[in-house]
Amino acid sequence: MTAAPTGPTAPTDPTVPTNPTVPTNPTASTDPTASTDLPAPEATARSAPPGSSAPGAAGRDRSRDLSAQPAPRLERVMVALFVLVPFAAVLGAVPFAWGWGLGWTDVILFAVFYLITGFGITVGYHRHFTHGSFKAKRPLRIALAIAGGMSLQGPVVRWVADHRRHHMYSDREGDPHSPWRFGPGWKGLTKGLIHAHVGWLFSGERTSRRRFAPDLLADRDIRRMSLDLAYAPVILASLALPTLLGGLITMSWKGALTAYFWAGLVRIFAQHHVTWSINSICHTFGEKHFEVRDRSRNVWWLAVVSLGESWHNLHHADPTSARHGALKGQVDPSAWLIKVFERLGWAHDVRWPNPDRLAAKRL
Repeated sequence: MTAAPTGPTAPTDPTVPTNPTVPTNPTASTDPTASTDLPAPEATARSAPPGSSAPGAAGRDRSRDLSAQPAPRLERVMVALFVLVPFAAVLGAVPFAWGWGLGWTDVILFAVFYLITGFGITVGYHRHFTHGSFKAKRPLRIALAIAGGMSLQGPVVRWVADHRRHHMYSDREGDPHSPWRFGPGWKGLTKGLIHAHVGWLFSGERTSRRRFAPDLLADRDIRRMSLDLAYAPVILASLALPTLLGGLITMSWKGALTAYFWAGLVRIFAQHHVTWSINSICHTFGEKHFEVRDRSRNVWWLAVVSLGESWHNLHHADPTSARHGALKGQVDPSAWLIKVFERLGWAHDVRWPNPDRLAAKRL
Protein backbone atom coordinates (compact mmCIF):
# COMPACT_ATOMS: atom_id res chain seq x y z
CA MET A 1 0.00 0.00 0.00
CA THR A 2 7.00 3.75 -0.71
CA ALA A 3 12.34 11.13 -2.86
CA ALA A 4 15.48 12.11 -3.18
CA PRO A 5 18.36 13.63 -1.38
CA THR A 6 20.26 16.28 -3.19
CA GLY A 7 23.92 17.03 -3.45
CA PRO A 8 26.79 16.68 -5.88
CA THR A 9 26.28 12.90 -6.27
CA ALA A 10 22.55 12.58 -5.77
CA PRO A 11 20.16 11.97 -8.66
CA THR A 12 17.19 14.28 -8.71
CA ASP A 13 13.67 13.09 -8.09
CA PRO A 14 10.89 15.63 -8.49
CA THR A 15 8.48 13.72 -6.30
CA VAL A 16 10.25 15.10 -3.26
CA PRO A 17 11.37 18.49 -2.00
CA THR A 18 14.75 19.46 -3.42
CA ASN A 19 16.06 20.99 -0.19
CA PRO A 20 16.39 18.55 2.74
CA THR A 21 15.95 21.25 5.34
CA VAL A 22 13.53 23.74 3.79
CA PRO A 23 10.00 22.93 2.59
CA THR A 24 9.34 23.37 -1.12
CA ASN A 25 6.53 25.78 -0.33
CA PRO A 26 7.64 28.20 2.41
CA THR A 27 4.03 29.10 3.16
CA ALA A 28 3.06 25.51 3.88
CA SER A 29 3.01 25.85 7.64
CA THR A 30 1.17 29.16 7.62
CA ASP A 31 -1.45 28.78 4.90
CA PRO A 32 -4.55 27.31 6.56
CA THR A 33 -6.23 26.33 3.31
CA ALA A 34 -3.61 24.88 1.03
CA SER A 35 -1.28 21.92 1.16
CA THR A 36 2.44 22.06 0.48
CA ASP A 37 3.44 21.91 -3.15
CA LEU A 38 5.87 19.44 -4.59
CA PRO A 39 7.95 19.72 -7.74
CA ALA A 40 6.78 18.63 -11.17
CA PRO A 41 6.73 14.97 -12.19
CA GLU A 42 9.40 12.95 -13.95
CA ALA A 43 12.69 11.74 -12.59
CA THR A 44 15.90 12.10 -14.54
CA ALA A 45 17.71 9.16 -12.97
CA ARG A 46 15.23 7.55 -10.65
CA SER A 47 16.10 3.93 -11.13
CA ALA A 48 18.12 1.38 -13.02
CA PRO A 49 17.51 -2.24 -14.02
CA PRO A 50 17.43 -4.63 -11.04
CA GLY A 51 20.84 -5.64 -9.89
CA SER A 52 22.55 -2.57 -11.31
CA SER A 53 23.08 0.99 -10.19
CA ALA A 54 21.99 4.26 -11.69
CA PRO A 55 24.65 6.75 -12.74
CA GLY A 56 26.43 8.10 -9.70
CA ALA A 57 24.88 5.49 -7.40
CA ALA A 58 27.77 3.05 -7.21
CA GLY A 59 29.69 3.38 -3.99
CA ARG A 60 27.40 6.15 -2.84
CA ASP A 61 27.20 6.75 0.91
CA ARG A 62 23.53 6.32 1.73
CA SER A 63 23.95 6.75 5.48
CA ARG A 64 22.16 10.09 5.27
CA ASP A 65 19.09 8.33 3.88
CA LEU A 66 18.56 6.67 7.25
CA SER A 67 17.98 8.04 10.71
CA ALA A 68 21.05 8.03 12.93
CA GLN A 69 19.06 6.04 15.47
CA PRO A 70 17.62 2.63 14.52
CA ALA A 71 14.05 1.82 15.38
CA PRO A 72 13.72 1.44 19.18
CA ARG A 73 12.59 -1.86 20.62
CA LEU A 74 9.13 -0.53 21.52
CA GLU A 75 8.57 0.54 17.92
CA ARG A 76 9.55 -2.92 16.66
CA VAL A 77 7.19 -4.53 19.14
CA MET A 78 4.35 -2.28 17.96
CA VAL A 79 5.05 -3.15 14.32
CA ALA A 80 4.94 -6.83 15.21
CA LEU A 81 1.61 -6.37 16.96
CA PHE A 82 0.15 -4.41 14.02
CA VAL A 83 1.16 -7.23 11.67
CA LEU A 84 0.54 -10.34 13.76
CA VAL A 85 -2.68 -9.55 15.65
CA PRO A 86 -4.81 -9.00 12.50
CA PHE A 87 -3.13 -12.07 10.97
CA ALA A 88 -4.10 -14.15 14.00
CA ALA A 89 -7.65 -12.83 13.66
CA VAL A 90 -7.85 -14.08 10.08
CA LEU A 91 -6.57 -17.50 11.14
CA GLY A 92 -9.47 -17.61 13.57
CA ALA A 93 -12.02 -16.23 11.11
CA VAL A 94 -13.59 -19.56 10.16
CA PRO A 95 -14.12 -20.88 13.70
CA PHE A 96 -15.23 -17.40 14.79
CA ALA A 97 -17.79 -17.22 11.99
CA TRP A 98 -18.97 -20.73 12.84
CA GLY A 99 -19.48 -19.88 16.49
CA TRP A 100 -20.48 -16.20 16.39
CA GLY A 101 -21.55 -15.67 12.81
CA LEU A 102 -21.08 -12.96 10.22
CA GLY A 103 -24.03 -10.61 9.82
CA TRP A 104 -24.91 -7.89 7.35
CA THR A 105 -23.99 -5.27 9.93
CA ASP A 106 -20.47 -6.68 10.02
CA VAL A 107 -20.23 -6.72 6.21
CA ILE A 108 -21.46 -3.14 5.86
CA LEU A 109 -19.18 -1.82 8.61
CA PHE A 110 -16.25 -3.70 7.07
CA ALA A 111 -16.92 -2.05 3.69
CA VAL A 112 -17.43 1.43 5.14
CA PHE A 113 -14.26 1.42 7.23
CA TYR A 114 -12.28 -0.28 4.46
CA LEU A 115 -13.17 2.56 2.09
CA ILE A 116 -12.60 5.36 4.61
CA THR A 117 -9.21 4.14 5.75
CA GLY A 118 -8.26 2.75 2.33
CA PHE A 119 -8.82 6.10 0.65
CA GLY A 120 -6.90 7.64 3.53
CA ILE A 121 -3.89 5.67 2.28
CA THR A 122 -4.37 5.91 -1.49
CA VAL A 123 -5.72 9.45 -1.83
CA GLY A 124 -4.18 10.86 1.35
CA TYR A 125 -0.87 9.27 2.30
CA HIS A 126 0.11 8.34 -1.26
CA ARG A 127 -1.22 10.73 -3.89
CA HIS A 128 -1.56 13.87 -1.76
CA PHE A 129 1.12 13.78 0.91
CA THR A 130 3.82 11.76 -0.88
CA HIS A 131 3.52 12.93 -4.48
CA GLY A 132 1.57 16.19 -4.32
CA SER A 133 -0.92 15.04 -6.96
CA PHE A 134 -3.29 17.73 -5.70
CA LYS A 135 -3.51 20.47 -3.09
CA ALA A 136 -6.15 20.19 -0.39
CA LYS A 137 -8.03 22.56 1.85
CA ARG A 138 -6.81 22.29 5.44
CA PRO A 139 -9.82 20.32 6.81
CA LEU A 140 -9.52 17.74 4.01
CA ARG A 141 -5.77 17.49 4.53
CA ILE A 142 -6.22 16.75 8.23
CA ALA A 143 -9.06 14.30 7.56
CA LEU A 144 -6.95 12.37 5.04
CA ALA A 145 -4.08 12.13 7.53
CA ILE A 146 -6.41 10.73 10.19
CA ALA A 147 -8.14 8.32 7.79
CA GLY A 148 -4.81 7.01 6.53
CA GLY A 149 -3.54 6.59 10.07
CA MET A 150 -6.58 4.46 10.90
CA SER A 151 -5.29 1.81 8.50
CA LEU A 152 -2.56 1.12 11.08
CA GLN A 153 0.26 1.59 8.57
CA GLY A 154 2.03 4.13 10.72
CA PRO A 155 1.99 7.93 11.03
CA VAL A 156 1.90 9.91 7.79
CA VAL A 157 5.42 11.40 7.98
CA ARG A 158 7.02 7.99 8.45
CA TRP A 159 4.95 6.44 5.63
CA VAL A 160 5.77 9.27 3.23
CA ALA A 161 9.50 9.17 3.99
CA ASP A 162 9.65 5.43 3.28
CA HIS A 163 7.70 5.77 0.05
CA ARG A 164 9.74 8.67 -1.29
CA ARG A 165 12.89 6.69 -0.58
CA HIS A 166 11.36 3.80 -2.53
CA HIS A 167 10.80 6.03 -5.56
CA MET A 168 14.32 7.40 -5.32
CA TYR A 169 15.91 3.95 -5.57
CA SER A 170 13.11 1.86 -7.07
CA ASP A 171 14.20 -1.77 -7.51
CA ARG A 172 17.88 -1.11 -6.87
CA GLU A 173 20.16 -0.69 -3.89
CA GLY A 174 18.57 1.70 -1.42
CA ASP A 175 14.95 0.72 -2.12
CA PRO A 176 13.52 -0.28 1.28
CA HIS A 177 11.22 -2.93 -0.15
CA SER A 178 12.19 -4.19 -3.60
CA PRO A 179 11.35 -7.84 -4.34
CA TRP A 180 14.55 -7.96 -6.43
CA ARG A 181 16.75 -7.20 -3.43
CA PHE A 182 18.20 -10.72 -3.38
CA GLY A 183 18.51 -11.14 -7.14
CA PRO A 184 16.62 -13.21 -9.74
CA GLY A 185 16.05 -16.94 -9.64
CA TRP A 186 13.33 -18.66 -7.67
CA LYS A 187 15.26 -18.63 -4.38
CA GLY A 188 16.24 -14.98 -4.56
CA LEU A 189 12.82 -13.90 -5.77
CA THR A 190 10.97 -15.91 -3.14
CA LYS A 191 13.08 -14.32 -0.44
CA GLY A 192 12.64 -10.93 -2.10
CA LEU A 193 8.86 -11.21 -2.30
CA ILE A 194 8.66 -11.98 1.42
CA HIS A 195 10.97 -9.06 2.14
CA ALA A 196 9.01 -6.64 -0.08
CA HIS A 197 5.65 -7.77 1.25
CA VAL A 198 6.28 -7.64 4.99
CA GLY A 199 9.86 -8.52 5.92
CA TRP A 200 11.21 -5.01 5.39
CA LEU A 201 9.02 -3.74 8.23
CA PHE A 202 11.20 -5.70 10.67
CA SER A 203 14.57 -4.53 9.32
CA GLY A 204 15.02 -1.97 12.09
CA GLU A 205 15.95 0.74 9.57
CA ARG A 206 14.35 4.16 9.93
CA THR A 207 14.23 6.35 6.85
CA SER A 208 15.39 9.90 7.59
CA ARG A 209 12.27 12.03 7.80
CA ARG A 210 14.25 15.26 7.70
CA ARG A 211 15.79 14.19 4.42
CA PHE A 212 12.73 12.72 2.73
CA ALA A 213 9.78 14.57 4.27
CA PRO A 214 10.92 18.09 5.26
CA ASP A 215 7.75 19.62 3.80
CA LEU A 216 5.57 17.58 6.15
CA LEU A 217 7.77 18.31 9.15
CA ALA A 218 7.30 22.01 8.33
CA ASP A 219 3.53 21.58 8.64
CA ARG A 220 2.84 21.93 12.37
CA ASP A 221 -0.44 19.97 12.32
CA ILE A 222 0.94 17.06 10.32
CA ARG A 223 4.13 16.95 12.38
CA ARG A 224 2.15 16.76 15.62
CA MET A 225 -0.15 14.07 14.23
CA SER A 226 2.90 11.93 13.50
CA LEU A 227 4.06 11.89 17.12
CA ASP A 228 3.57 8.56 18.87
CA LEU A 229 1.32 10.06 21.55
CA ALA A 230 -0.88 11.65 18.88
CA TYR A 231 -1.02 8.48 16.78
CA ALA A 232 -2.23 6.32 19.67
CA PRO A 233 -5.79 7.79 19.66
CA VAL A 234 -5.98 7.17 15.90
CA ILE A 235 -5.19 3.50 16.47
CA LEU A 236 -7.83 3.35 19.19
CA ALA A 237 -10.43 5.00 16.95
CA SER A 238 -9.76 2.51 14.15
CA LEU A 239 -10.84 -0.35 16.40
CA ALA A 240 -13.26 1.39 18.75
CA LEU A 241 -15.51 3.06 16.16
CA PRO A 242 -16.64 -0.12 14.35
CA THR A 243 -17.04 -1.83 17.72
CA LEU A 244 -19.22 0.98 19.05
CA LEU A 245 -21.32 1.18 15.89
CA GLY A 246 -21.77 -2.58 15.79
CA GLY A 247 -23.04 -2.57 19.34
CA LEU A 248 -25.37 0.39 18.82
CA ILE A 249 -26.84 -0.91 15.55
CA THR A 250 -27.56 -4.37 16.94
CA MET A 251 -28.09 -3.21 20.53
CA SER A 252 -26.02 -6.14 21.74
CA TRP A 253 -22.59 -6.99 23.07
CA LYS A 254 -22.37 -9.75 20.49
CA GLY A 255 -22.84 -7.20 17.71
CA ALA A 256 -20.05 -5.09 19.18
CA LEU A 257 -17.72 -8.09 19.36
CA THR A 258 -18.39 -9.32 15.82
CA ALA A 259 -17.96 -5.78 14.44
CA TYR A 260 -14.66 -5.46 16.31
CA PHE A 261 -13.51 -8.72 14.75
CA TRP A 262 -14.67 -8.25 11.13
CA ALA A 263 -14.69 -4.45 10.65
CA GLY A 264 -11.71 -3.98 12.94
CA LEU A 265 -9.10 -6.74 12.91
CA VAL A 266 -9.98 -8.52 9.65
CA ARG A 267 -10.39 -5.22 7.81
CA ILE A 268 -6.94 -4.08 8.96
CA PHE A 269 -5.45 -7.40 7.83
CA ALA A 270 -7.03 -7.00 4.39
CA GLN A 271 -5.79 -3.44 4.00
CA HIS A 272 -2.28 -4.32 5.09
CA HIS A 273 -1.90 -7.11 2.58
CA VAL A 274 -3.43 -5.17 -0.29
CA THR A 275 -0.99 -2.30 0.33
CA TRP A 276 1.94 -4.66 0.72
CA SER A 277 0.95 -6.43 -2.50
CA ILE A 278 1.66 -3.22 -4.38
CA ASN A 279 5.23 -3.40 -3.07
CA SER A 280 5.68 -7.09 -3.83
CA ILE A 281 3.32 -8.37 -6.54
CA CYS A 282 3.18 -5.13 -8.57
CA HIS A 283 6.97 -5.07 -8.83
CA THR A 284 7.18 -8.69 -9.97
CA PHE A 285 4.18 -9.75 -12.05
CA GLY A 286 1.75 -8.07 -14.43
CA GLU A 287 1.75 -5.98 -17.59
CA LYS A 288 3.98 -3.13 -18.68
CA HIS A 289 2.24 -0.42 -20.72
CA PHE A 290 4.70 2.44 -20.17
CA GLU A 291 8.47 2.71 -20.31
CA VAL A 292 10.08 2.73 -16.86
CA ARG A 293 13.50 1.77 -15.54
CA ASP A 294 12.24 -0.41 -12.72
CA ARG A 295 10.04 -3.51 -12.53
CA SER A 296 6.74 -1.78 -11.76
CA ARG A 297 3.80 -3.48 -13.43
CA ASN A 298 0.01 -3.24 -13.74
CA VAL A 299 -1.97 -5.97 -11.98
CA TRP A 300 -5.61 -5.73 -13.05
CA TRP A 301 -7.08 -8.15 -10.51
CA LEU A 302 -5.91 -5.97 -7.62
CA ALA A 303 -7.39 -2.75 -9.06
CA VAL A 304 -10.71 -2.73 -7.21
CA VAL A 305 -9.48 -3.81 -3.77
CA SER A 306 -6.44 -1.51 -4.01
CA LEU A 307 -8.71 1.39 -5.03
CA GLY A 308 -6.71 1.90 -8.22
CA GLU A 309 -3.19 1.60 -6.80
CA SER A 310 -2.31 -1.55 -8.74
CA TRP A 311 -2.01 0.37 -12.02
CA HIS A 312 1.53 0.68 -10.78
CA ASN A 313 3.38 0.89 -14.08
CA LEU A 314 1.85 4.26 -14.97
CA HIS A 315 2.44 5.48 -11.43
CA HIS A 316 6.19 4.94 -11.79
CA ALA A 317 6.16 6.43 -15.28
CA ASP A 318 4.42 9.59 -14.01
CA PRO A 319 4.62 9.60 -10.17
CA THR A 320 2.68 12.79 -9.46
CA SER A 321 -0.31 11.94 -11.65
CA ALA A 322 -3.57 11.95 -9.70
CA ARG A 323 -4.86 9.09 -11.85
CA HIS A 324 -3.02 5.77 -12.00
CA GLY A 325 -5.50 3.97 -14.24
CA ALA A 326 -5.24 6.24 -17.28
CA LEU A 327 -5.97 3.72 -20.02
CA LYS A 328 -9.38 2.58 -21.21
CA GLY A 329 -11.03 0.12 -18.83
CA GLN A 330 -8.62 0.75 -15.94
CA VAL A 331 -10.72 1.23 -12.80
CA ASP A 332 -9.29 3.83 -10.42
CA PRO A 333 -11.69 4.69 -7.54
CA SER A 334 -9.08 6.93 -5.91
CA ALA A 335 -8.98 9.16 -8.99
CA TRP A 336 -12.78 9.30 -8.96
CA LEU A 337 -12.74 10.52 -5.36
CA ILE A 338 -10.11 13.16 -6.16
CA LYS A 339 -12.36 14.36 -8.99
CA VAL A 340 -15.25 14.68 -6.50
CA PHE A 341 -13.04 16.67 -4.13
CA GLU A 342 -12.01 18.91 -7.03
CA ARG A 343 -15.61 19.62 -8.04
CA LEU A 344 -16.55 20.38 -4.44
CA GLY A 345 -13.69 22.87 -4.24
CA TRP A 346 -11.91 20.89 -1.53
CA ALA A 347 -9.00 19.97 -3.83
CA HIS A 348 -7.30 22.11 -6.45
CA ASP A 349 -4.24 22.18 -8.71
CA VAL A 350 -4.91 18.52 -9.50
CA ARG A 351 -2.25 16.95 -11.70
CA TRP A 352 -4.24 14.86 -14.14
CA PRO A 353 -2.34 12.71 -16.69
CA ASN A 354 -0.74 14.61 -19.55
CA PRO A 355 -1.72 12.90 -22.86
CA ASP A 356 1.47 14.00 -24.62
CA ARG A 357 3.71 12.67 -21.85
CA LEU A 358 1.83 9.38 -21.72
CA ALA A 359 2.03 8.99 -25.51
CA ALA A 360 5.79 9.53 -25.39
CA LYS A 361 6.20 6.70 -22.86
CA ARG A 362 3.57 4.32 -24.28
CA LEU A 363 4.90 0.93 -25.34
